Amino acid sequence: MSHSTQDIRNVALAGHPAAGKTTLFEALLLAGGTVQTAGSVERGNSVSDFDPVEKQRGHSLDIAVASIDHGGMHVNLIDTPGYPDFRGPALSALAAVETVAIVVDAAAGVDYGARRMMEHARARGLCRVIVVNKIDQDGADPAQALEDIRRSFGPECLPLNLPADGGNAVVDCLGNTEGQSDLGAVADWHQKILDQIVEINESVMEHYLDLGEGGLSGDELHEAFEQCLREGHLVPVLFCSARSGVGIKELLGVAEKWLPNPAEANPPPFEKGNERKRIEALPDPKAHVIADVFKITNDPFVGKLAVFRVYQGTVRKDSQLFVDDGKKPFKVGHLFKLKGKDHVEIERAVPGDIAAVAKVEELHFDAVLHDSHDEDNIHLSPLDFPKPMFGLAIEAARKGQEQKLASALHKLSEEDPCFVVEHEAETNETVVRGLSDLHLRVNLDRLQDKYGIEVTSRPPRIAYRETIGAKAEGHYRHKKQTGGAGQFGEVYLRVEPLPRGAGFEFVDQVKGGTIPGQFLPAVEKGVQQVLHSGAIAGYPIQDVRVVVYDGKHHSVDSKEVAFVAAGKKAFLDAIAKARPQVLEPIVDLEVSAPEQHMGDISGGLAGKRARINGTDVLRGNEIAVKAQVPLSELEGYAAELKSVTAGRGRYALDFSHYEPVPAPVQRRLVEAYKPKHEED
Repeated sequence: MSHSTQDIRNVALAGHPAAGKTTLFEALLLAGGTVQTAGSVERGNSVSDFDPVEKQRGHSLDIAVASIDHGGMHVNLIDTPGYPDFRGPALSALAAVETVAIVVDAAAGVDYGARRMMEHARARGLCRVIVVNKIDQDGADPAQALEDIRRSFGPECLPLNLPADGGNAVVDCLGNTEGQSDLGAVADWHQKILDQIVEINESVMEHYLDLGEGGLSGDELHEAFEQCLREGHLVPVLFCSARSGVGIKELLGVAEKWLPNPAEANPPPFEKGNERKRIEALPDPKAHVIADVFKITNDPFVGKLAVFRVYQGTVRKDSQLFVDDGKKPFKVGHLFKLKGKDHVEIERAVPGDIAAVAKVEELHFDAVLHDSHDEDNIHLSPLDFPKPMFGLAIEAARKGQEQKLASALHKLSEEDPCFVVEHEAETNETVVRGLSDLHLRVNLDRLQDKYGIEVTSRPPRIAYRETIGAKAEGHYRHKKQTGGAGQFGEVYLRVEPLPRGAGFEFVDQVKGGTIPGQFLPAVEKGVQQVLHSGAIAGYPIQDVRVVVYDGKHHSVDSKEVAFVAAGKKAFLDAIAKARPQVLEPIVDLEVSAPEQHMGDISGGLAGKRARINGTDVLRGNEIAVKAQVPLSELEGYAAELKSVTAGRGRYALDFSHYEPVPAPVQRRLVEAYKPKHEED
């Protein structure tokens, strides 16, 4: 553990399922000397896929961290899941790295997962590298893969090496001008890369034009290369075969020579205070500590493990660290480096490094660790996680396990930012929400595997919402006399629709003390009760402004409970007059399948109220259809797609927005809610 910040490279492997990320992870660990034998997904002995549910399903479900010490360089590698259902953990890795390596299958080309992770990495300001894997496999077409990459991501995608000898070797085309590759003359690609690098910096360009390539110093070229990566002016493409090891050592060489260390990359997006003022965390080992937790793991035997990235200062064993704005520090009793499921104890972690601490219960995902109250109220700019849209109402299969279930669900939600646990007061149900039915089922498998809890569940629930379409006023007088002290509260309020996605606003416009200030929180509490439980169909209300402008009180009988009731009933009264609407989630859907099945796919989508936005031609005879579809129409779509494409179709979806349901659907939802609503 003698490395400095300048020696560190932090790289996340991302991309589509089956592109070979985990195999590449193993190959890099082997080449760097971290492991003596590469594991494999098929044998269930890889460093990264160590979870029993991962082994059972044969693909990654969570991120895994391991490091390589090679050639004076310390590489922290993060393997991420490719399935969009498990994108939460994959995106959390972006908070810990400077570089994202998008892995592409040389036979399949650019797929949905590669495009989405490239967009996320670009939005985060991270350096991007594309690794074309499986160049020696049957069906591999590196030339077509490179063409796909440049068409999908732009002409700034240029190869630093090229496959040769039918994919059994690679040849450098950044530092080399001689010879042939499977994609043509090395000199041609060398010139394209050099032209791209030197045009980023005017002084380098002038020097290059005056003296030629030989006149550029190594430092000058390196600085221009780093600037290209930071600004996205160059996206290097590297070819390899993780199975055979072709190009793997060259990949490590590129990481060592060209990828940015934490001091060279774009500064991390830290913010301070509610006003989100941008601040800079400096990779200075002597400064106050600033670190961010990007992964939580709960093990029934080991306890909670928090994995963090150090941005500033040095975390040492026995350090005293604060969590967020907490006033009481915790002691770093043990500090670890990770190698998959294994922990290696270390003495310190310098700026840029990734480390872990165990058995600190107050730690949580995205917690900021620091050693001075000067760093209170600091946080990383939030990641853009997809919205959990699928729901299951669950309960323990055996009586007496309710508390154990609640605790286990809390731990699972700590581990995955896209797995949410809610309690619905209206139905007294525990509801788990995730990105897909598969995402939820995997977490239920983990409940049984890790915590020994079996559950029963209802079919997926759609996350409908309610809103209003017009302004309206509401009024209610709550008056109750029970023989002793009475209850009295009267509220006048107005509701106004807000733009979609704006949420909720509560505005106090009461004048003259007609509602004393101490009772306004009670009015808002009554409004909030309706917001959570719904007004017409039992779904949460959003995009509404509530303005309380008048009311009455009684000097003796006015109590908090009276104004809670008056606020609730006045809000319901206003909503009933404000053209209430039920909103449904609309998703962006992309379906890929052989061209001959497109008629069946388009016809099926048309029957699901889909709006088809276009098609893309993919590799071979595959077509991708892009559409917007109500989520409620996609129940059972995986089985339907498998049936019409003989198992060759696949799809991915993302939340897009909410919009009003058709009138017949709204009537059905309202009618289903009425009996319970009338009882209340």
